[in-house]
Amino acid sequence: MTNILLVSIGAAIGAPLRFWLDNYFKGKYRFPLGIMIANVSGSFFVGLFLGANDSLVKLFAIGFCGAFTTWSTFVIDTYFGWQNKLYDKTILNFVASLLLGLAAVKLGVSLA
Repeated sequence: MTNILLVSIGAAIGAPLRFWLDNYFKGKYRFPLGIMIANVSGSFFVGLFLGANDSLVKLFAIGFCGAFTTWSTFVIDTYFGWQNKLYDKTILNFVASLLLGLAAVKLGVSLA
């Protein structure tokens, strides 16, 4: 039960923070700066929390980064794939995730 609570608390903080960042910068630039800040800083937090020895901190980080960013898992998969010298699979995952994500958005928009 503690695990679910810690992930939930992290998510309850991360999601509104990302929403606030996005709205704060929206309209000020013709660039999704708020989301970029969330993704880049969230990636930093993911890396930072990976180094934590406390499993409770890691559980909080899973919820926070998962809700705060839109790509934390993607970045971690890419990082560990490269670290484990799975170059072909890492590059395939990187390129395919981006291209399939863009294609899915286009499909979703066309079906809307």
